[in-house]
Amino acid sequence: MSHRNSFIFTNKSHTEKGIMATILGVISLATLGYAIVTSYQNGGEVPPQYGAAVLLVTFFALAGAALGVISRTERDKYYFFSYLGILLNVIALGIISAVLYAGAYAV
Repeated sequence: MSHRNSFIFTNKSHTEKGIMATILGVISLATLGYAIVTSYQNGGEVPPQYGAAVLLVTFFALAGAALGVISRTERDKYYFFSYLGILLNVIALGIISAVLYAGAYAV
């Protein structure tokens, strides 16, 4: 019996919430990267708009992490984007925490 002709069909698909969590994570990390690199290039001179952008990134990352966790609870789905969204958003929240910690205790 040959395994070459055997196919496994499935109705599984990626979760929409997991994909949205991944998109929010990518947007969050890209915005944070831009704000950090630009403020470094300007010698620490940060316009107030960057603070507002990082505040929005915080909300995006929290929403993305929540969407990732919620999408993980769906049954009979692929969970790659759920895990990736959770990971990216937790990294974004970690970077925000590190920047706030460094700013609070900078000499």
